[in-house]
Amino acid sequence: QVQLVESGGGSVQAGGSLRLSCAASGDTYETYCMGWFRQAPGKEREGVASISRSGGETYYVDSVKGRFTISRDSSENTLYLQMNSLKPEDTAMYYCAAFAGTPYNCPSLRLGAYSYWGQGTQVTVSS
Repeated sequence: QVQLVESGGGSVQAGGSLRLSCAASGDTYETYCMGWFRQAPGKEREGVASISRSGGETYYVDSVKGRFTISRDSSENTLYLQMNSLKPEDTAMYYCAAFAGTPYNCPSLRLGAYSYWGQGTQVTVSS
């Protein structure tokens, strides 16, 4: 089992920045592939960014490319999401997720691939 705990959410004005963190514990060998997802009220959960264990492979949804950066410190079992130039449409609950992927299926923004989920951290961007 893997436990994931997010932090770093908050309220910012449009154009501002936030850095989300996700601390993993437990069977961290099952966190080869990690990702960030978000869910706005009344909308489906969507993938934002994903990263392989080494950090060498990343993938982003088009709407955040050039603004968000996913990274991880495998020695500390921590995942990050640096969010710059935030927009009101980025407002959502942000979730960290992980699964025991391989180089053939990671990175991935497919929700069904992920076995472990955090509780989420709220990001609110005002105009």
